[in-house]
Amino acid sequence: MRVRATGVAQSLTGPQGHPKKSPWKDVLLLSYQSLGVVYGDLSTSPSTLHEDDEEVLGVLSFIFWTLTLIPLFKYIFIVLSADDNGEGGTFALYSLLCRHARLGLQPNQQHIDEKLSSYKAEGGAETRQSSRIKGFFSKHPRYRHGLLIVVLFGTCMAIGDGVLTPTISDYVVAISCIILVGLFSLQHHGTHRVAFIFAPIVAAWLLCISSIGVYNIARWNPGIFRAISPSYLVRFLRATGVEGWVSLGGVVLCITGAETMFADLGHFSPTSIKIAFSFLVYPCLVLAYMGEAAFLSRHHEDIQRSFYRAIPEAVFWPVFLVATSAAVVGSQAAISATFSIVSQCCALNCFPRVKIIHTSKKIYGQVYIPEVNWVLMCLCLAVTIGLRDTNKIGHAYGLAVSTVMFVTTCLMSLVMIIVWKQRMVWAALFLVFFGSIEMLYVSASTVKVPEGGWIPLSLSAVFMVIMYVWNYGTLKKHEFDLENKPRDGPRSRIGLIYADIVTGLPSIFGHFATNLPAFHQVPHVSDEERFLVGRLGPEEFRMFRCVVRYGYRDLQQENHDFEAQLVSRILAFVEMEGEDCMVVSRGRYLSELGAISDGDSLSNPALPSPADGGGSPAHDRSGDIEVEKPEDRGLAECSFITKDESVEILRARESGVAYILGRSHAKAKKSSPLIKKIAINIIFGFLSKNCRGSEVVLNVPYSSVLEVGMVYYI
Repeated sequence: MRVRATGVAQSLTGPQGHPKKSPWKDVLLLSYQSLGVVYGDLSTSPSTLHEDDEEVLGVLSFIFWTLTLIPLFKYIFIVLSADDNGEGGTFALYSLLCRHARLGLQPNQQHIDEKLSSYKAEGGAETRQSSRIKGFFSKHPRYRHGLLIVVLFGTCMAIGDGVLTPTISDYVVAISCIILVGLFSLQHHGTHRVAFIFAPIVAAWLLCISSIGVYNIARWNPGIFRAISPSYLVRFLRATGVEGWVSLGGVVLCITGAETMFADLGHFSPTSIKIAFSFLVYPCLVLAYMGEAAFLSRHHEDIQRSFYRAIPEAVFWPVFLVATSAAVVGSQAAISATFSIVSQCCALNCFPRVKIIHTSKKIYGQVYIPEVNWVLMCLCLAVTIGLRDTNKIGHAYGLAVSTVMFVTTCLMSLVMIIVWKQRMVWAALFLVFFGSIEMLYVSASTVKVPEGGWIPLSLSAVFMVIMYVWNYGTLKKHEFDLENKPRDGPRSRIGLIYADIVTGLPSIFGHFATNLPAFHQVPHVSDEERFLVGRLGPEEFRMFRCVVRYGYRDLQQENHDFEAQLVSRILAFVEMEGEDCMVVSRGRYLSELGAISDGDSLSNPALPSPADGGGSPAHDRSGDIEVEKPEDRGLAECSFITKDESVEILRARESGVAYILGRSHAKAKKSSPLIKKIAINIIFGFLSKNCRGSEVVLNVPYSSVLEVGMVYYI
């Protein structure tokens, strides 16, 4: 049996994977929960903004239009609509492109995958522009490699964001470390529980800063609203010159949570996130920044501590407590986003296998990854203890955020053409308009590389090496399997078992003899639609091939008897095969059992259906598959063979099921260049030995495991 990730995700799903239409009560509840997870980072930006320029109106104009154009117009109105069946982030966009244009490097897709209910293509008919882009990537594979590198770079910067976000708080080092340990210790409770704990804090914080903003506007400068005019942008740059351009690296901190808002999409729903931002988060942030600017316009000497200075004395300590709590909660968005990103990367073979725990039975995008959680905590502690300077961390933070947003803009422009089938001119306008804004902030942040901007670049380089080497090694192993697959059918062979003892039999022989007769490697998969059952070789061999397809949000470990479910699928296949009396004499015969209903024919696009009525010859060919028509065999013979085979399968089930797992080790050929030997023999070998084994990921019982080892020279 093979287990294959199709890159298809599921969110709040109903039968056959179609999205449910949640009632408004559930949507509003998710919107409330999203405050505690998605918007903690974005909402705490006012207290972490470091701006040392006195052109208050110009800075406010930049903040207002940046907050309006990037999070509101770009993400809320456009990017959040490009979810991959409810999942968001840079890798979700890459998954969409791989599914619709086959831009992925690993050939793990089949035409029959397109019959999945969650595999439907968005947009209308194929356009000339989308066909040209698909043809360009198809003719030039090196550009597909380049696209993967860009996606990995953006993804690694997003993971770096998850490292930097928890560290950027104004506490002494010891207290910060205690808070970080406590925060990461809560993650195993799941997104929904953490959200209920943190949502009241963020909601209170937003109400506080908006109320204080209204108070400061009314008291200090009611005319501050004139800063909305874009003319103040030009005035600011003319008056400040290069110093004003460099200061934009601090302005970008006002939208630090915009990308995590998209990456956390799988933990909630697009509608809930849009409602929370449009009707609560955005208005509150605008009022808060305007109030702070109104205070600064009359108190230039307090620019370094403007936020706390602007709080009225009567409510200072209550607001201070809320601000302190909100600063702790602010990093939850980046942590949850990192879990989602790593989960997506694992499904597309761009990250070593890790244990993924689904913490919600209703929303399968809410995941927790223990290994990533504790590694992330250690990295956060290292950055906090090593730097001890929030200014340097802020410089690094701005570079990471602006870079990820620009990568998302580039991928989104491709999605608009290839997936949405929009005209190229609209995609070009989207890329130029939003890309130019983001590149302005990227260029301003690069100046701060020596002052802390090197941190996300270094972290991204390490993560990128790990992810690219893992993807490269997995791809080479896949190519090795395709080039060295057995050409002949099963044969009787001699097996030798080596042991150190000179008398008796080793215990491994009993384990081998007990489990060898069964030939099924069984993972835990729940959806019937994922099964593709086929036959290998002649009928008398009684060998079947089952492909189980799952997406990066599918819950694999469930409490049910999967062995019985698998046997029932095989029996159903045999019975259908007997009813149609179609025998595959060469190649493999696949039927998507989950998609078959009463009156439907076998749904393999490569095979002709008996209802087609086409083709009078006794044998039809489709590629390398030869189909024997029903009229070539008697119905009585078919019925007898089907019954006999079903009984034999049930008897085999009673005897036991073995889980045959491959333990393959990849090594570079002796003629390979040195860099390839380092990548495969050292890095990929280390990752393979220390990542989660397939039997752990698939929850395989150890008593029935039979491992087969092999060395791949690639």
